[in-house]
Amino acid sequence: MSTFSRRALVTAAAAALLAGCGDSGTGLRTSPGGRGPQPSSPAASGGAARAVARSVPVRLQVPAIGVDTPVLRLGLAPDGSVQVPPVTAHDRAGWYEHSPTPGRLGPSVLLGHVTVGEYGDGVFRRLAELRRGDRAVARLENGTAVEFEVTAVRTVAKSDFPTEEVYGDVDRPELRLITCGGPRTGDGYADNVIVFAARVPAAR
Repeated sequence: MSTFSRRALVTAAAAALLAGCGDSGTGLRTSPGGRGPQPSSPAASGGAARAVARSVPVRLQVPAIGVDTPVLRLGLAPDGSVQVPPVTAHDRAGWYEHSPTPGRLGPSVLLGHVTVGEYGDGVFRRLAELRRGDRAVARLENGTAVEFEVTAVRTVAKSDFPTEEVYGDVDRPELRLITCGGPRTGDGYADNVIVFAARVPAAR
């Protein structure tokens, strides 16, 4: 298991992970639970793609749901949980900086709010509408654009968050987009929406 995967899974086991809800700025706590079905494999394998240099994602575009957002860097909060983007009028997605650069081997993880309190809808408000085959493009600081194809979209209860599937080792470059969803509760939302996507090989 990679250093990233060990860190992520240990962190998740020790303290619940956060994925942005935005009502109060505290996010929705999601904890590891039982494993569900594995995400489906796309027709295009990331193994055939050109190598991507280490860099930082600065923009995420998901045309099917109208997302074109700058990307913040997110680390760990003092309690060991994953940070979430701040609740602001100009909502942005955030990349968990302890995950791989989008397009490199492993699951690159981006979080976004579904709502941002008094400011209304969040950047990932339509994430659950994505379907298998939809595309997402991560644009990196070094000028590289990496394209991904959605392989699965899941809504899971916070008590059954599939930590290993989201943060664990995979044998190709993949992307995870995470937000809140499901029924509203007193603290925000009961569920998480998780999009699984795999890299589309660059044209030669």
